Amino acid sequence: MKLCVVAALFGGMKIEKALAYCQKVGLEAIELPVGPYPGDPWNLQKIYKKPKRLAELKMKIADAGLVVQGISAHGNPLHPNTAIAKVHQQMHHDGVMLAAEFETVVINFSGCPAGTRKDTVPNFVTCPWPPEFSEASDYQWDVTIAHWTGEEKFAREHGAKIAFEAHPGMVVHSPEDIVRLRKLTGKNIGANFDPSHFWWQGIDPLEAIRFLGENNCLFHFHAKDCYINPAGRGTCGNLDTKGYGEVNKRGWVFCTVGYGHGEEFWKPCMRTLRAYGYDGAISIEHEDSLMSIQDGFEKAVAYLNPIILKQPAAKPWWF
Repeated sequence: MKLCVVAALFGGMKIEKALAYCQKVGLEAIELPVGPYPGDPWNLQKIYKKPKRLAELKMKIADAGLVVQGISAHGNPLHPNTAIAKVHQQMHHDGVMLAAEFETVVINFSGCPAGTRKDTVPNFVTCPWPPEFSEASDYQWDVTIAHWTGEEKFAREHGAKIAFEAHPGMVVHSPEDIVRLRKLTGKNIGANFDPSHFWWQGIDPLEAIRFLGENNCLFHFHAKDCYINPAGRGTCGNLDTKGYGEVNKRGWVFCTVGYGHGEEFWKPCMRTLRAYGYDGAISIEHEDSLMSIQDGFEKAVAYLNPIILKQPAAKPWWF
């Protein structure tokens, strides 16, 4: 396993400074952003078409003692606004091409279409009744399957894999959804595992790792924690639309690794990942409303460094 970072976090820095900072704190890998939601702060979308710039980028990363593990292209290519969908789709393709250059995965959301062909905004369905919700869900899955069947083929032809981040607000928001889509589209689709999105849905992340591992689709890992606020959750539940800055009122908030769950989760998490064949990036994603970028990120590095499994597993020598 390699300690990594979702580098959109450092979008306010020049890339040289960001790479030097990652090297200084002891990272081994970096996850590059190409947009749309993470942004494209270093103008990487079309860099695969520019051999000189691409070679310079690869040299800068290597000189910092880092490797690229993951290309962030999170967006909504199923958006009912065709102008938005077109831009997000192109950025995904740019991500696939860059992922192929670095022999890594492109990370995205599944996207969320409208509830019918006539609607103009995405519609996230959370229950099967009244019956129009089930009809909307069926329509959305048809759209999702058709779109990603073509995209799985595109990624496969270019030697890349697509790692879906299961996230509420998107059609694919659970481990079950990822496996369903994979079975219906192809084996180059799998999971970007982010435990923070599962805790507040009531999903057991360790069980989710087992389930995804048994289905051979653990492609990437985002290290982010989630604090469940008993007071807030007791009155609003899990489906909470209050702003992320309203920390004391929300039912849950994202937080720095170790500040929502401790070693009772994070150490077994590393064991379970390896037990199901995952030895890739542990990519820190900092979204803690109570900490600065530097403080939250460096605390996550310090927390994870001693517990991730860096060396290959030994063969049993005791029998």
